[in-house]
Amino acid sequence: MWLCTSNAFLSVVADRDNPDRLLVRARIAGHIERVFPTAQTFTDTGADYLYRAFIQREVVAQAVAANISKIDYDNFKDSVKDQDLHSAFSRIWGIMEALQR
Repeated sequence: MWLCTSNAFLSVVADRDNPDRLLVRARIAGHIERVFPTAQTFTDTGADYLYRAFIQREVVAQAVAANISKIDYDNFKDSVKDQDLHSAFSRIWGIMEALQR
């Protein structure tokens, strides 16, 4: 699952070794901590996503729910203040818009 928030882009997948945990991954340093402030992150230089953290499924579910409950914007892209992240999300938007056709 990809999670796009106003200040982070994350990929969340199953932990192959522990069904109670998820592997949260990010391409940008600090993005995991923006959503999961107490996460113990590590880097994996041989992986596609450099930044990673194993997080209990329930903690991920609670953080996602908390982010949803805080939505106060009527346009997601306009809520993204970081210009590089905004640009990336705009490109994703364009690709998905083309798929809609």
